Amino acid sequence: MNAIACRVVAIESLTPVVNKVLLAPAEPVSFIAGQYLQLCLTPTDKRPFSIASTPADTLLELHIGTPAGDSWSSAAMSHIQHHHSTNTAIMVEVGLGQAQWRQHSERPIILLAGGTGFSYVHSIAMAIAAANYDKPVFLYWGVRHEEALYYATKLKQWADTHSTFHFIPVVQEPNASWTGKVGLVHQAVLDDFSSLDTYDIYMAGPFAMAGVAREAFAAQGGHREHMFADAFAYI
Repeated sequence: MNAIACRVVAIESLTPVVNKVLLAPAEPVSFIAGQYLQLCLTPTDKRPFSIASTPADTLLELHIGTPAGDSWSSAAMSHIQHHHSTNTAIMVEVGLGQAQWRQHSERPIILLAGGTGFSYVHSIAMAIAAANYDKPVFLYWGVRHEEALYYATKLKQWADTHSTFHFIPVVQEPNASWTGKVGLVHQAVLDDFSSLDTYDIYMAGPFAMAGVAREAFAAQGGHREHMFADAFAYI
């Protein structure tokens, strides 16, 4: 796959440990909502990140988490910051992965995200909204603390204005004022649906979460051929 040069347009802090990065490709890029890109630190050091934007957007949007001790993501973020400050291009490979939105499916959709895996389901949700998809869409976003729900206001506004779109945030360690769902995000799905037989399920987050969710969903009627996650290629 050919690498494409991109200018780093902006870096915005979404939380103390998550940055939004906007990239302007030097040439048109092609991908399907739900696919990812690889940031090429060197010709042999390539690091995958979900694309939060849609193919219709001019810029590529990434959400990069750099929690304490995560040298892998921190090195990628440092690479981006260096090229932003020096106004030099970074190289990316776009349109990777097999967990993209199956646009021609007629099944209702569950989008499941853990942490910054949200960027993956955000891209699919945005594409669904633009396509005027008329089937129900349920977006579950699991985080450890409420403050990590950096796009919650936007998602609540979507849910308020689109009758088929439902946003369900799930917090593992809530503060006293939290009134939403508590616990593990995949368990919230299991609690809400007695059967997952009719759903397409898209998920992103830690590999361990994806593996546990796949088995639990299959036990509750979900079909493996209708579950999609790039983590499945590695677990």
